[in-house]
Amino acid sequence: MRILIVEDEKTLANLIKQGFEEEGFAVDVAYDGEDGLFFAQNNIYDCIVLDIMLPVIDGITILKKLREQNNSTPIIMLTAKDTVKDKVLGLDSGSDDYLTKPFSFEELLSRTKAIIRRRYATSSPIIIIDDLEIDTAKKTVKRANIQIDLSAKEYALLEYLAVNKNKVVSRSNIIEHLYNEEFDLDSNIIDVFINRIRNKIDRNFDKKLIHTIRGMGYALKE
Repeated sequence: MRILIVEDEKTLANLIKQGFEEEGFAVDVAYDGEDGLFFAQNNIYDCIVLDIMLPVIDGITILKKLREQNNSTPIIMLTAKDTVKDKVLGLDSGSDDYLTKPFSFEELLSRTKAIIRRRYATSSPIIIIDDLEIDTAKKTVKRANIQIDLSAKEYALLEYLAVNKNKVVSRSNIIEHLYNEEFDLDSNIIDVFINRIRNKIDRNFDKKLIHTIRGMGYALKE
């Protein structure tokens, strides 16, 4: 999954970034509202963590602009303000959740995962496709009850295919969701990772679950 953090406290922003990256997320960071709005308008994110008190453009203004542009990306407001009025303003402006500083990263992570599950209509953290079982909370994968070991990026790609099960996702879709702004768009790394996952998920089974749709992309389906 790919998220955007818009937070002007650089130490906090970088700590949040590190935490999400350790969980396998691709993360972009903006330290002011102008950059945050630009990133949000020009990239696809699964969730945006947005501070209210930002230089140049404040978080509420960013939120309202995105919703006016029909950008439905889930947004968690992050702020030192804790009054009921401030929370209501954020929620009424279109935010999906609200977290007051100071907070634990574990709570932010839990709320982010819950919002993403709702976005992809997966209420359970466990995704089952035929005899493949993906536990998105524990980040474990089994096929026919056999544990399969994946690298962090292999798992992230498989999870993205799983939340879009039975749908075709293009290489560009995968790149936009799994990699940040620094990724080399001309890289063939997606093909490499697809082959690695196939070797672990499909190689020893008669029924193949990962399909190449020529000229379109890939699909994980029964």
